[in-house]
Amino acid sequence: MNLQYVQGEPIFTKTNKVPKQYDYLTENIESDVIIVGGGVTGSILGYYFSKANIKSVILEKNRIGYCSTGVTTSLLQYELDDNLNDLMEATTKNNVIRSYELGLKALNEIDNIINQYGNKCDYRRKDTLLYTSKKLEINEIYEEYRIRKENGFDVDFIDETSNPFSFDLKAGVYSNNGGAQFDPYKFTHELLDISLKKGVRVYENTEVISVNYENSGVLIDTTYGYKVKGKIVIVATGYNTGLFSKRDFGTKTTTFNLATKPVSDFSGWYKRALIRDNNSPYNYYRTTEDSRIIIGGEDIRFVPDIFNEKAANDKYDILEQRLKSMFKDIKDIEIEYKYCGAFASTKDNLGFLGTDPDNKKLWYCLGYGANGILFSILGGMMLSDLYLGKYNEDLKLFKVDRFDN
Repeated sequence: MNLQYVQGEPIFTKTNKVPKQYDYLTENIESDVIIVGGGVTGSILGYYFSKANIKSVILEKNRIGYCSTGVTTSLLQYELDDNLNDLMEATTKNNVIRSYELGLKALNEIDNIINQYGNKCDYRRKDTLLYTSKKLEINEIYEEYRIRKENGFDVDFIDETSNPFSFDLKAGVYSNNGGAQFDPYKFTHELLDISLKKGVRVYENTEVISVNYENSGVLIDTTYGYKVKGKIVIVATGYNTGLFSKRDFGTKTTTFNLATKPVSDFSGWYKRALIRDNNSPYNYYRTTEDSRIIIGGEDIRFVPDIFNEKAANDKYDILEQRLKSMFKDIKDIEIEYKYCGAFASTKDNLGFLGTDPDNKKLWYCLGYGANGILFSILGGMMLSDLYLGKYNEDLKLFKVDRFDN
């Protein structure tokens, strides 16, 4: 990932020590599956392919778990970036409901991983809140609540009379157990630690510089001249896809994040739920296990190769003031980390999972949107099955060419 995709000091890579340094590639090797990208998505793929006893190798051009993984807030929710009614212009109601169900499935799958291997990444299941402070949007929020409730989701509708939070709220959809949070840097290394024991090979500081598709498979050239031969290559590089495809995968913005120093209490923050407002662009709020607050949002158009420091500082100031005005009862809010990074969205808020329509040796696991990590979990599950010849119908929701017509 080039420098312009991430700026500032992301909390998760700043507060964590590097648990393991991985080798860089110093010989020609062969594998069945070549995973390009050593962030959280690459680690998820490595976990599921190794679990299925499929030989795989992970190649990361920088350091494992940095770049996009370091900048994500890891605020995991089954719901999508836009409300259901807004998404009806790009997809169907049934597709949105199914994507909600798959989001819950992915959350439960992370539960299973943590229960089996232990919690080494500050994982915690959470309630979530989608809310508005505008009277004009009450009906919109209620409609979102009604549709979810009718389709079996565990949600409550709250308004001014039942608001358990200290900030102004006209209407909200409260999802019981509808989300989770963790430290994405720790989670990445935890999965790689599990996968290494199952045979995955991991190389950092190993940049892929060319990809050649042959009758027998894929041949990749890396820095220092070493080659990797495999049957397929899976792109898990986030927004940096130009080496593999000229396809325009999504609309890129820059999103801004702040992380506070630890606060003494969370007065007015009911159950420390994950929070998202109904603004456009929306803002989101979470806490950490060491009692910090992370707030993000204020997205602007992404401009390659240009970083506007003044614009970034203006957005940081807006986020800080919004946080302090929202939680007036938390008296010791002090910002410690400021950072921003690229964010990609699609018309239906879903990522891209599956094979390239023109090249069956080229696969994608691109978790675009706010649910990127959950999409990657689904990708790990479904793509490892696909490699073994088991096709999951849910892959149709994430087809690479679904917007071509």
